[in-house]
Amino acid sequence: MKQKEYQILVQPGEDVRIDKYLSDQLPEISRTRVKRLIENGYVNLDGLAVEKGGTKIKPGQTITVLVPDDEVDSLVPEDIPLDILFENADVLVLNKAAGMVVHPGAGNSSRTLVNALLAYYPPIRSVGEVDRPGVVHRLDKETSGVLIFAKTDKAYKWLVKQFKSRDMQKTYLALVDGAPPTPTGRIEAPIERDHNIRTKMAVGLWGQGKPAVSEYYTMERFKNQTYLEVHLITGRTHQIRVHLSYIGVPVVGDTLYGHRNQSIEMSGFFLHAKSLSIKLFGERAPRSFEAPLPAELENILSELRRIERKTG
Repeated sequence: MKQKEYQILVQPGEDVRIDKYLSDQLPEISRTRVKRLIENGYVNLDGLAVEKGGTKIKPGQTITVLVPDDEVDSLVPEDIPLDILFENADVLVLNKAAGMVVHPGAGNSSRTLVNALLAYYPPIRSVGEVDRPGVVHRLDKETSGVLIFAKTDKAYKWLVKQFKSRDMQKTYLALVDGAPPTPTGRIEAPIERDHNIRTKMAVGLWGQGKPAVSEYYTMERFKNQTYLEVHLITGRTHQIRVHLSYIGVPVVGDTLYGHRNQSIEMSGFFLHAKSLSIKLFGERAPRSFEAPLPAELENILSELRRIERKTG
């Protein structure tokens, strides 16, 4: 079995958990993958196997990380059409369809965007993390819109750094049930894993969780719904859905964070990644990429406007 080895000397001033430290030092390896490597015995501290991700490290210690390549063979190329918004030698910008999973994981071993990318551009297999090649950021399964992938290692590191430092802009469109407290607003509420349902996120009580900030602007107001533009200042898992639910206006169709019975019949929920503004590799000025609203979502808005005209 092939494997890649990293050796890291802990620098002065570092006294943190080993999983967090490795995620910071090796941005190409996700926190989840670091945890898995520790659990499987691939991380040593001064020659001794690390048993827990919460193990504290000290300056002068040496961390050895072995990253096996065996998982890469489980990713199978699949001939699935891609809606390409932009492509050059370093990146691929796609318009992701609602219902499409970004990369294989628990319960989704095939028919993902990564499977499609491996068929479209085989060299992407060696870019980034072995179990999610080329993936720089993600969208929820039912969220449509702009998604950027790296085609080269240099572009991967360049883009990951911007997402980590939040040196880019993401804009979303959401239709919500009800009306927010104010036409425009800023939501500052930390997000953590739900203590009762592990597949769900929640606003952290008493300030617990990771800092999360969203801003919203009202685009249109209907009788029972509001059409919002949402800007992400941070990028936590399910952030928009959690934050909007928190202020009492869950995303239409979102049965996890909103109403069990949909107010509008649709196949998923109404959340679309409208645009992404980011600097491409070697460029000084950011570029903006925009994805049109899917036909199903456009039709919902058209119907709401028709009803407003008829009743108004």
